[in-house]
Amino acid sequence: MPLDATDRGTPLVEMRDMRKSFGGIHAVDGVTLNLYPGEVVGVLGHNGAGKSVLMKMLSGALPRDGGQIFVNGEEAHIHNPRDARNYRIETIYQYLALADNLDAASNLFLGRELVTSTGLVDDAKMEAETRRIMARLNPNFQRFHTPVAGLSGGQRQSVAISRAVYFNAKILIMDEPTAALGVEETAMVAKLIDELKAQGLGIFLIDHDIHQVKALCDRASVMKNGRLVGTVKVDEVSEDDILGMIILGKKPEKGLA
Repeated sequence: MPLDATDRGTPLVEMRDMRKSFGGIHAVDGVTLNLYPGEVVGVLGHNGAGKSVLMKMLSGALPRDGGQIFVNGEEAHIHNPRDARNYRIETIYQYLALADNLDAASNLFLGRELVTSTGLVDDAKMEAETRRIMARLNPNFQRFHTPVAGLSGGQRQSVAISRAVYFNAKILIMDEPTAALGVEETAMVAKLIDELKAQGLGIFLIDHDIHQVKALCDRASVMKNGRLVGTVKVDEVSEDDILGMIILGKKPEKGLA
């Protein structure tokens, strides 16, 4: 578990007073959140609560109307996904954005292929690097020559996560990483997340499943109608407490972080 806020120092990332409107609708209205190294913060709320819009502003997929983003205590200027990657922010979408016809190595280096001194794609080097990063994150992964269309959901998550980590991500945005996975594969993803935490990465986890948030997250931030209801330490609140925040916009009496 992360340390108390007073002991954690500078956040890995902090969003202050974030705002985004579509027409007259305030999709995100003055939201402030932070994330520390080695921590998973769940971002919850009903459909339309604003959680995905908030994370898209952090990832550079949407411009913000107001607010500031700080990375390691310094203001970050994020206007597009390339800017976000320069600040070592990567997004792993629910549908993973993998090329189904390509194998793990080709997906890991898609658009960033390694080349030989003669300018040819270095398939051997890319496979060796893929094996090296997979050995850190998912040592049981062996299907290096299988198109990712033939991989299980958990194995596909391994490829997507490995791609982000290989290119030095320190802040991950994960969109429902266990959606549609079975029990065994969900456990595999949980193990991957634990490994990422141990390596000092910070993760924002967008999810609807309160049980998974309780299992995977250190803190949970709940949004309702574009506003932040509150942030809680998940081990100090019940699932009913979190449900009350989502449905009623009611803060619990304990566990606020």
